[in-house]
Amino acid sequence: MITVTEATANAGALKRLSDEGVSIWLDDLSRRRIESGNLAGLVATRNVVGVTTNPSIFQAAIGSGAGYEEQLADLAVRGVTVDEAVRMMTTADVRAAADVLRPVYEATGGRDGRVSIEVDPRLAHDTTATVAEARQLAWLVDRPNVMIKIPATKAGLPAITEVIGAGISVNVTLIFSLDRYREVMDAYVAGLEKAQAAGLDLSGIHSVASFFVSRVDSEIDKRLTLLGTDEALALKGRAALANARLAYEAYEHVFAGARWQALGGARANRQRPLWASTGVKDPAYKDTLYVDELVAPGTVNTMPEATLNAVADHGDVQGDTVTGGYAQARADLAAVERLGIAYDEVVRQLENEGVAKFEVAWQELLDAVTKSLNSKGVDAE
Repeated sequence: MITVTEATANAGALKRLSDEGVSIWLDDLSRRRIESGNLAGLVATRNVVGVTTNPSIFQAAIGSGAGYEEQLADLAVRGVTVDEAVRMMTTADVRAAADVLRPVYEATGGRDGRVSIEVDPRLAHDTTATVAEARQLAWLVDRPNVMIKIPATKAGLPAITEVIGAGISVNVTLIFSLDRYREVMDAYVAGLEKAQAAGLDLSGIHSVASFFVSRVDSEIDKRLTLLGTDEALALKGRAALANARLAYEAYEHVFAGARWQALGGARANRQRPLWASTGVKDPAYKDTLYVDELVAPGTVNTMPEATLNAVADHGDVQGDTVTGGYAQARADLAAVERLGIAYDEVVRQLENEGVAKFEVAWQELLDAVTKSLNSKGVDAE
């Protein structure tokens, strides 16, 4: 638990981040975090106004078994399938977290106070199944402040339109490329137009677009290191920020356009850029790099707790660090391309790897829960 003394001492950088228009969301969830009061403490003392989850987070939480023993025993007695057991546990956690965040949701008019839960990653390339699962998850969680996460695959794009069109708020995840990000924004706008045609209240539909950051540096830095020239090494640690800054430029363009104006007049909400994968993976970089250097109004930064704590301790929030950097961002990505590192190849690889990693984590979670159910004398097939 966080003490009042700690909260006072660490309020500075996090408050400045919030004051700059950046919503701070926690990229983690577990039953122990909820039941111990830790999540409520982070909301009260660390400016946390939302929560994101993914298959890897649930695999770590439920795979450990901590806090889930009683529910697992009940599920075993009922003889549920492993898929049903996993969904019962994950939606229970998201529902409880949504209740913790409900006052934030009310206070911000639905802008924040959000908790995200992802469709089964095995459905990432199946539009129809993704839409069906999104509807089911929204029904299971049954909280107005839930967001359903849909991967930004080719099959995910029409699913985004359909789910938004049904009035369900969406967190679009696993966005790596600028072209795909533009397609995501288009899918969102098309969904709002569909919702408007159906007579739905657009003001109640919200969305964020999760643009991944650190993984871009990890892959491009690896290739720059292999080249080993002074020019290549000088570009390390610059591609991810350049990519994200140009994403924000695209966001500004789309949500100032004529097509958007009609929806904005109907009280529609912009789809905010969300900086994801903001934990620094290279120890040579400052651990708050992807927070300090991605400050812009109307954004979300979802952080693992280690990054949240680092920002609280020594974050350097100096105002907008995005909108003045577009020309340099273009120059940095162009310099990477000139060295023979193909941007399109990198982002395509990262999307494929992102989906695959979540599929592996989900399967590991299913395996762990199967083992737990079978240990209680129940066949979880």
